Parts: sequence; C-alpha cells; structure tokens
Amino acid sequence: MTADTAPATLDPADATDDALTPAAHSADRAAPARRPIQDLPDELVSQIAAGEVVERPASVVRELVDNALDAGATSITVRLLAGGVRLITVEDDGCGIPREELPIALRRHATSKIRNLHDLESVATMGFRGEALAAIASVSEMSVLSRPAQQESAYLLDARSGELRPAARNPGTTMEVKELFFSTPARRKFLKTDATELAHCVEAVRRHALTRPAVGFAIWHEGKLVEQWRATLPARSDADPHDEAAWQQLEQRAMDKRLADVLGPDFLEQSIVVNYQAGHVQVRGRAGLPDAARSRADQQFCYVNGRFVRDKVLTHAARAAYEDVLHGHRQPVYALYISLDPMRVDVNVHPTKIEVRFRDSREVHQAVLHGVENALAAPRAQQLLDAAAATPTPTAAAAGQPTALPGQAYAPAPQAQTAMRFEAPPRVNGLQALQQTAALWGQAGGTAAADNALAGSTATSTPTSIDATPWQVQEASPRWNPQPAAGAMAAGAPLVPTLPPESADNPWPLGRAVAQIHGVYILAENAQGMVIVDMHAAHERIVYERLKSQLDDGDASSAIASQPLLIPATFSATPEEVATAEDHSETLAQLGLEVVPFSPKTLAVRATPTTLAQGNPVELARSVLAELAQHDASTVVQRARNEILGTMACHGAVRANRQLTIDEMNALLRDMEHTERSDQCNHGRPTWRQLSMKELDALFLRGR
Repeated sequence: MTADTAPATLDPADATDDALTPAAHSADRAAPARRPIQDLPDELVSQIAAGEVVERPASVVRELVDNALDAGATSITVRLLAGGVRLITVEDDGCGIPREELPIALRRHATSKIRNLHDLESVATMGFRGEALAAIASVSEMSVLSRPAQQESAYLLDARSGELRPAARNPGTTMEVKELFFSTPARRKFLKTDATELAHCVEAVRRHALTRPAVGFAIWHEGKLVEQWRATLPARSDADPHDEAAWQQLEQRAMDKRLADVLGPDFLEQSIVVNYQAGHVQVRGRAGLPDAARSRADQQFCYVNGRFVRDKVLTHAARAAYEDVLHGHRQPVYALYISLDPMRVDVNVHPTKIEVRFRDSREVHQAVLHGVENALAAPRAQQLLDAAAATPTPTAAAAGQPTALPGQAYAPAPQAQTAMRFEAPPRVNGLQALQQTAALWGQAGGTAAADNALAGSTATSTPTSIDATPWQVQEASPRWNPQPAAGAMAAGAPLVPTLPPESADNPWPLGRAVAQIHGVYILAENAQGMVIVDMHAAHERIVYERLKSQLDDGDASSAIASQPLLIPATFSATPEEVATAEDHSETLAQLGLEVVPFSPKTLAVRATPTTLAQGNPVELARSVLAELAQHDASTVVQRARNEILGTMACHGAVRANRQLTIDEMNALLRDMEHTERSDQCNHGRPTWRQLSMKELDALFLRGR
C-alpha cells in the first residue's frame, strides 16, 4: 500500500475535539420525535390506577372488606396463601350481586354507592369510587362468585375471560384474587416476605374489626386460623327501639368487648372511656392512661364515620391532650370514633380513602382535644375505692376473718394491736422485760395495767412532726382497727388545719400518711395496701393546675410578662415566617414575644418572655412561628402559657429533703385526690404508685 493510499492516522486528541464540537452537542440535544395525544387503552388505565390503589396484598384485602361491609355482611372470612401474593379470598354473607350486574361490577367507575354530586358530597359508605375491582383485576387473576337471597343460584364470573356460569353458593359474595402482580413482575419484586405481607393483611382487617363489633371476622393463612373476632353486638332490631339509653349502653359494652378481643385485655384495663359532644362533632371511644404509653405509635386508631383515617388534625389534637401527662417522647394509645355530618367531611381526597378533609377542622380539633382532656383529667385515685368495694381484703379473707361490710372502708379485726414504740428501750432486769413484753403484745381484752402503762408512755411522747422521733408510729394502722389509748392524741397540735376524719361518707382513696422517706417520698396506707407518693412531683402538679385555673379565671387576653432585649436578635426568615409574624403580631404579644420585620428577608426579636429570658430568642421565635403557621393561634397561645406555668410550678413546688408533718402529708394527699391530672406531674412522671396487699405478701412469700 502506497503512502497516498495509506489510511490517515487519527490522533486521540483530535478525536476528542471532534466529539465535543457544537454540532455534536446539538445532535445530542435534539428533541425526540413528537408523539400525538391519544386515549390510553383501558387495561393500561386500570394498571395505572392499580399503582395508586393496590400497593400490596393488604390493599386488596382492605378494598374487598370495604365492599363486604357496604353489602351489609355480618360475617367476613379472609383466606390467604403466601401472605396474600398467591391467593386472597374474601367471603361474606352480604346482599350479593345480581347476575346481570356482575359484568358491570368489574368496569372502571361502575358503582352502586353514588349517583350524583350530592351523593358524592354526603357519601357514608366505605367505597364509592368504583375503580378498585377494575384495578385489582388488571394486575391479577380475579373471579367473583355471588348470589342475592332472591336469586335461585349463584353465578361465577371470570374477570380475565369474561365467562359467566352458574355455581353453588349460599347468599353472599366470594371475591378470589390469584397471583397478584403476575402481569407486572417489576411490582412483585418490591413485595416483602410472606410473614411481613401477612402482618399487613391482618392489620388491615384489624382496623375494620375495631369499628364493627356487630360483624364477625376470621383470617386464615395456609389453611390455619390466624385471627378470629366474633360479633359482640346484636342486631338493632333485637333491641327495644324506644329505649335509646339501653341501646347505647349495650353498644358501649359490645365495643369494649371488641377492643379487648383485638387489642388485648390490658388495653381495656389501662384506658378510660371518652364520650364528648361539641356542636356537630361527637367523640367516643377509649383513651389509654399515660402509664400505658408506648415507644411507638402503633396503637393509635382514629375513625371518622366508621372509616379508619390518618389525619394530622386528629393526631395533633390527641397528642395535645396528652401533652403535659406524657414523659419524654412516649406515644399514647387510643381508639377514637368521630361522628359528624357526612356533608362536613370530604373523603374524596386520597385514592385509598385513608385521608379526609374537614370543612371546619378547628371544630373537630377542639372536640377531640377537649374530649380526651376531660377523660384524662379525673384523678384515678377514686378507682381505688371502687376496687376496694368490689374486692374483699385478701389478707383478711385468707385468714378467715370477716371482710368489709357494705359502707365500711376496712374490715374489723377480732384482735387489735395497740400502738408500738420502736425506740431503744432502757436497760431493765428480767422481770421488767417480761412485764414490758406482756404490755407490748397484750390482747384487746388484756390487763388494764398493761394498757394504762402503754397509754401513758404514748401520751407523753407523741411527736408533732416526723423529725421528733423518726421511727415512732404515731397512730395505729386502720387495717388492724386500733383501740387508741386515752390521751394518746392529746399532745401535739397540728401545724395545718385539721382535716375532716375519714368515714364511709368521706373516704380517703390515697389513704392516710404514715411516714416520710428520705425527705422525698410519702408513705401512706389505704384499703388496698401501701401508697408511695413523690411529694415534689405531686405538689408540682397541684401548683400547676392552680396557676392554670387562676389564669383562666382572670383576663383571657392578658399578655405574658416580657423583657426587652438590649440588642435585638436578628435572623434570616423565609417568606412564610415573615408573613406569619406580620399576621399574628397580637398573638406574639400575648406570648411575651415581639418579632418585627427588619428587612424583606430578616426578622428581629426585640422582646422575649421574662421566664425564658435566658434562652435562645431566635430558636424560640422560630418554633413559635412554625406552630402559628400550622395550628390555630389560640392553641399555640394556650400551649405556650402552659409551658411557662409549668416552669413556674416546678420552681414553686416543695423541694426534696423538706421535712413534712403528718398533717401536711395528709393535706397533700387530699389535694391530690381533688386535683385534675394529679396522677402525673406536668413533665409526665408518675406522682404515686400503689402496692396492694397481694403484692406485699408476694414480696415476703406469705401464703406459700
């Protein structure tokens, strides 16, 4: 090959330069050929809808159970294989689907729930969109077997082929879904293990079971029964139609039974009834006690007109009700049922219908907030009296002694032990020791000399405070029905006003104080056993509630005292923060904050609350502005005031290592019994604990 015909050698640098020429760039950026606008095939449309409605097997279970409930079913059975991936079968005893309507039922946007816009705005059924069955059929092998009660035989429809043939079945409907996502393998790869998918399916059915006590549910997996909840509420037709109060009581008992079956008996024991009506909104259900709070929010159920929803308004209202009774980041447990006019709530917000939009969200928020708050406000000490009246004293019953009579707080004992002294006795001879022992353990009908000797020694040494003789029992235990000696309580005037004595008409749920432990805890005795009280936490709650009452009784528009800053603190603000500061300037002034625009993108903090003067003013301003942007101004004001009052109460409460007299301890116990939310301090820590006689006996192995 000659030099003239030899191929030219291409330099790599020249090649690179040629590849990056403007012509090459323009070629790379060339727009693809324009496609015309056209209608999508029905199957592709259904598969797109399935991407929104059908996320996993639990989504299919939820939609099919919704349809069964709308059909009036009283018994629903769910059968699964491989966590619902291979097979989902939902059987019900509802009204069924007539033969001529079966092919229509699988069409997109075909439904019997709504007919016009008014029906859509006032929908009260679980389903209404008419696209779930078509979406499920597009990503699975689906069949429908149904028979109305007035139809002689059932009919089976195959969704893939459209074949309709007679079959045998009792009145009701059976929906069968096989090989979910077989036509979209990419979607199937995102599914989890069979155990995980099964757990989601069980959770979907559990949410329905919590709001339908009149319906029985059963879940089978791989031929084994996983969960079963029997119907607990009889039909309304079986009850007296004229006795509405009796029906409501029956409904409440049935709902409590269903809650205990689904969430466990502990939920029922550690929760209180919520029943509140405000305007158009009714809130019912049960709210868990603060002690039952969990680390995760996995037992928080909110229903709107029987539909399980996740709504920020409801979640925030419930959390705000627990705000000053929960410790740290613990999550409350509750099952709340909100009822209101369907016209005042829009359920056509999310394809899965799990989100709603309220016409008046503030009304609903305040109803849930006050409903749960009122339920949590009542002190639980009264429950001790109810338990004492219903349960005999274990120790007395075990020993064969007579139990408490109706109206009596304690059981009478045939033998009484008089007050004892635990001071170091003086050195005595053998005869004196024998006489003192006889006097110490003398029976109620013992010698008068021994009783008089002991009474005299007690009367002359009764202290007026616990500091005098720390180990002396000032009065005998009421459980042992003491016989106080004459003049035993004559010495020592109380340092606080004398409280009315305990009686059947004036019981003391937290009992009577016995001693103070290390200046921190109060030891008291009641009908059930022993009560231990954290005196600082208890007094902190009492002071906190009194401050709130004083503030509520005063001028509601009064502002929190503020302190001007010597040098205003400026910070860069978003347009939303600037707008919020301008719109809520009066609200900020009530909170003791002065936040003004410094420039179009800067805010300046000129004053902060006096009690928070040592804090970071910028962080405080940002947090308050964020709250005002999301929630109602009155709610933010109330929360901010409560935080400041909580700080004041913490500093004003009785401190540890302060010695209290018996009368002061009893006065604190009586205040706790009549103070709202006195079971927890305003930081969420418990203020008292009960140890029953059964628990005390177990500590010392009594009766074993």
